[in-house]
Amino acid sequence: KPQEKPKDSGKVTITKTFDFAGEEIKVTKEVDSNSKEAKSFLKQQEKLQSTAPGSLPTVSGVKRPSGMSSLLGKIGAKKQKMSTLEKSKLDWENFKEEEGIVEELAIHNRGKDGYIERKAFLERVDHRQFEIERDIRLSRMKP
Repeated sequence: KPQEKPKDSGKVTITKTFDFAGEEIKVTKEVDSNSKEAKSFLKQQEKLQSTAPGSLPTVSGVKRPSGMSSLLGKIGAKKQKMSTLEKSKLDWENFKEEEGIVEELAIHNRGKDGYIERKAFLERVDHRQFEIERDIRLSRMKP
């Protein structure tokens, strides 16, 4: 029987590099090591390490990059682009963390002044009004 190694229940730090308006933006976040995102990140890292230069020995024992194609590969390596909405979301998340207002915002949004609560209330009122009007229409119908 194959023995399973116990997974550490720690966090995995994922760093991604994006291109936004000509600037290099690095996004770092911590996720649970058992999450899908962490597993895919670790697989990607293993794949990059296995295809690293120097991993395949040549006749002379030293693998040298092949001139122009190597340079073009380094220059042509594209970074993922970040949209304005994604950048704004990232800036807002960073601001909340720096100011320490994450919990305060969560508490405020749960109260009566929260947007979600107001939308749910209006939806319930609309549904009740529809039921009342439907009952009136059905009662006026001739049997």
